Amino acid sequence: MTVLTAIAEGREGDHALTAGIAEARLLGTDLVLVNLRLSALDRSGVPEDPRTTVVERSGPGDRDPVDAVLDEIEARPDVDRLVIGLRRRSPVGKALLGSVSQRLLLESPVPVVAVKPPA
Repeated sequence: MTVLTAIAEGREGDHALTAGIAEARLLGTDLVLVNLRLSALDRSGVPEDPRTTVVERSGPGDRDPVDAVLDEIEARPDVDRLVIGLRRRSPVGKALLGSVSQRLLLESPVPVVAVKPPA
């Protein structure tokens, strides 16, 4: 079993990171962190554990963020859940702009744990 966590920019990504670490600890499983940010992941809050793997992207030209997450799930058949962060979006924002979180919710082949940061 493995928990894969997609870490996007902003508070949503920070909250997903915290929730993913907690989920992996609760289940006693491996943790894979896929950094979707354009900068390197701040690893100060990441457990230094051989069961934790951080996957960095090389920048904006390195695959679509959704494809990066789905590729990791496909490459790791032991992934049994995905943790993502959500933010509130207006109906107009949903209609005009795509959402990485929305696409992951719809396209993920494994169950998704979606978390929102506290208000």
